[in-house]
Amino acid sequence: MQTIQHIALADEWDEAQREGTYATSTLGVSIDAAGYLHASFPEQVRPTLERFYSDVDAPLVLLTLDPEALAEAGLEVRVEPAAPDDPESERFPHVYGGVLPVNAVSSAESLELPGTQA
Repeated sequence: MQTIQHIALADEWDEAQREGTYATSTLGVSIDAAGYLHASFPEQVRPTLERFYSDVDAPLVLLTLDPEALAEAGLEVRVEPAAPDDPESERFPHVYGGVLPVNAVSSAESLELPGTQA
């Protein structure tokens, strides 16, 4: 399986580590509300940052998910079109089945904000 990653606000990830689960699907939307966790393949991270996070001024982290730990937690990865009504649109991984246990994250790295140079 391809590497699956998720962009998170650093403070939400910090809170998740204290609580044991991460419950945010995407900016301002919970997994419960969306029905799944939004994720990306590595080549989709930069375009996703530029499109959806360009106005975020809070620290971000890039979470890399562990497929085995996801399966053990009863979570399912589905690769689906970004636009459900357009099956030809770009396909992204979505994680279904509930909140994300923090032990299903194999790494968390600081992520530079769009428009900044390393």
